[in-house]
Amino acid sequence: MGERDDGMRISVDAMGGDNAPTAVVEGCVEALKELDVHITLTGPKDIVLNELKKYQYDSSKIDVIDAPEVISPNEHPVMAIRRKKKSSICTALNLVKTKDCDAVISAGSTGAFLAGSLFIIGRIKGVDRPALAPIMPGRNGSFMVIDVGANAECKPQNLLQFGAMGAVYMKEVMGINNVSVGLINIGAEEEKGNELTKSSYKLLRESDLNFIGNVEPRDISSGDVDVLVCDGFVGNTVLKMYEGVASNIMHILKDEMMSSFRTKVGGLLLKPMFKRFAKKFDYKEVGGSPFLGVDGICLKAHGSSDARAIKNAIKQAHLLKSKNVIEKIRESITNNLTE
Repeated sequence: MGERDDGMRISVDAMGGDNAPTAVVEGCVEALKELDVHITLTGPKDIVLNELKKYQYDSSKIDVIDAPEVISPNEHPVMAIRRKKKSSICTALNLVKTKDCDAVISAGSTGAFLAGSLFIIGRIKGVDRPALAPIMPGRNGSFMVIDVGANAECKPQNLLQFGAMGAVYMKEVMGINNVSVGLINIGAEEEKGNELTKSSYKLLRESDLNFIGNVEPRDISSGDVDVLVCDGFVGNTVLKMYEGVASNIMHILKDEMMSSFRTKVGGLLLKPMFKRFAKKFDYKEVGGSPFLGVDGICLKAHGSSDARAIKNAIKQAHLLKSKNVIEKIRESITNNLTE
């Protein structure tokens, strides 16, 4: 690696995602035009360098570290991390562990990235289980759902910590004061739900968080609650259902607009509005989902990320570092721990 400069250093898994390494490399080059960062790309060196030849950029701002192995999405995550220590994901994660880089980004296997983050970087002291926490669009504002798949089974203490970590992120990164925290449940009443939600409700209510109570699934999309906590099974179901409904609504509207001459004319008039609507639901605008609770900045980009998504993930990592989010999560976990 080159000499360390004053800019933030980010390791990027060059081989992660459906469009790697082309989109990843392009996104990194684009990010250099907007940010004071140093990027280290990990992957088969010849392949990555060949992609870089397509662009003009400050060569002192990008390093390439040879990582000849690649973990595919169909491999068992834990076994792959253990067996392929020279993979692009493991190499990128190790750079954060050794403090050579301040953040890591990958659009590769979600399971491998999460397992590697835990095994290689480790958890923040006091965090029992890190969680995947995407930002989602709502009618009245963006909100976070935490966890969306890292922990299929949870204890009440885990959900309390999810709320604490999510509140820090939304305050520091999204600029929301007095962040509201809600618990996804089948009813608004305190006594509704299973043993997990009932016990979690009590812990959240007794914490220092601005806990507003249970939030029913039909109210999630309003965006009135800033952080919605749940176990990973529920969260992953919510996330995929949300994405599917948004996609289908867009397709239904498009089909209806093309159904007659009159609707085609109306569609042309409404085209700017539909573009704004589609942009709100475009994951490329955010770039990546933070894996909160890991002792380092870890961002999971969407598997189908293009160059714009990778660039925005790098911008998100830069913001997390500048806001000192990891240290503030540490403080929040300490303040919200229960005996």
